Amino acid sequence: MSRKKNKTYKTNKLGLNLVDNVNLVKKILLDDDTLITRYFNNQNNNNMKFCILFIDGLISNEIINENIIKPLIHNEYLDQHYSLLDTLKNQVILSNQVEINENKDMVLQSIMSGDTVLFADGHKEALIINTKYLQTRAIEEPVSEKIISGPREGFTESLTTNLSLIRKRIQTTSLRYKFRTLGKNTQTKICICYIEGIANNKILDELNKRLDSLELYNLIETNYISEVIKDAPYSPFKTTGSTERPDIVAAKLLEGRIALLVNGTPVAMTVPHLFIENMQSNEDYYINYYFSTIGRILRIVGFFTTISIPAIYLALISYHQEVIPTELIVSIFAARQAIPFPTVIELLALLFVFEILREAGTRMPTHIGQALSIVGALVLGQAAVEARFVSAPMVIVVGFSGITSLMIPKLTGASITIRTFLIFLTSLMGLYGYFFGVSALLIHLFKIRTFGVPYMDKITPNNLSDLQDTAIRAPWWYMQKKHKNYLKNTK
Repeated sequence: MSRKKNKTYKTNKLGLNLVDNVNLVKKILLDDDTLITRYFNNQNNNNMKFCILFIDGLISNEIINENIIKPLIHNEYLDQHYSLLDTLKNQVILSNQVEINENKDMVLQSIMSGDTVLFADGHKEALIINTKYLQTRAIEEPVSEKIISGPREGFTESLTTNLSLIRKRIQTTSLRYKFRTLGKNTQTKICICYIEGIANNKILDELNKRLDSLELYNLIETNYISEVIKDAPYSPFKTTGSTERPDIVAAKLLEGRIALLVNGTPVAMTVPHLFIENMQSNEDYYINYYFSTIGRILRIVGFFTTISIPAIYLALISYHQEVIPTELIVSIFAARQAIPFPTVIELLALLFVFEILREAGTRMPTHIGQALSIVGALVLGQAAVEARFVSAPMVIVVGFSGITSLMIPKLTGASITIRTFLIFLTSLMGLYGYFFGVSALLIHLFKIRTFGVPYMDKITPNNLSDLQDTAIRAPWWYMQKKHKNYLKNTK
């Protein structure tokens, strides 16, 4: 049945009969209840018959009534001639965007995207009129990227709004917006943003090449693209950046990077994305450079702490007790008395519980999440120690590791993966396993490339000026004087 129906759709074309064209659209859309059809005639010539089709909720009723129906009904000079649609487009329809099109698929796609289609009896073309009116939320500060100093604006789900927020910050004629449509079912509009003359053309060509090769059926959010086009698909590290803040996107465009925005999501993607960017915060550029540098160093230390502390503790307790001071090792073993589980099981179980609490706290409303954190961290932790399920030193180690992971939210997923990997190796080989795992991690990081740029670029600078925006944040007067667009010359 469906095959027969599809065959019929393929052979049906827009014809000269008004009713047949309307029925064709209604049949293809399976009589969708949100599809509105409105027949009407010109009051001075009953032979002038029209019908408009649109999806309820996607259009502006005021535009349709005042700028389409009213001029067509009351116009005294309309005549059924071969250039009627040109006359309607140029002299009657009051809209900033009107197109004559005879392609059936284009007509259907326009209706689904919020345009209004006008059929005129005796004409096999249709007028596609821009009447979009989509409700969008107000511009607010992103919840996941709150700051104390700096702009408070965040992207919304409207692509046009997001592009205007970027244009407001970069008012140069070199700013380029290139639109594409991806997703066979969703037909989602995306936009590639870059600054001509600053962005590296090789990176831009590589991005377009990867997008050309995509065969996405659905595209709802930016991560749909990010996971498919990333350079190291099996790596826990992301090689594309993401942000909800227009000031960050504007800053990255000015550095030579390329941004990609997807209609319907407030998250923008930027490429290339370096490892050191995970340690940077947009607030670093809005406060004193001394405090910015201290903050970055703390985040770097926090990353290595969160992945290393549990594994090192496990190695020392299980394999290398001789390197721990006597008083401390006695205290630790005294705390572990009557604990029924081996150290590695105790460690993994407590880390698992911590991740459960973190996930539950994230998904809950703010006030419930705070209460959950207090109950989980204080009540359950204290009760577990008193019940001899876990030892107090282990609670301290896991808690410290968990808190330091919150300093670098962009690397949360990678931190959990690497931490578990190091614990596994350490449980087998002690500190030798830890150093083997760290070596493997460094080799992996230095092998990754992001759109042709080494992922660890800037970590190994060629001269001191390359350090101006890495683990330290140099003063603005120095960075502007020594500005170097290294992406421009990247091979």
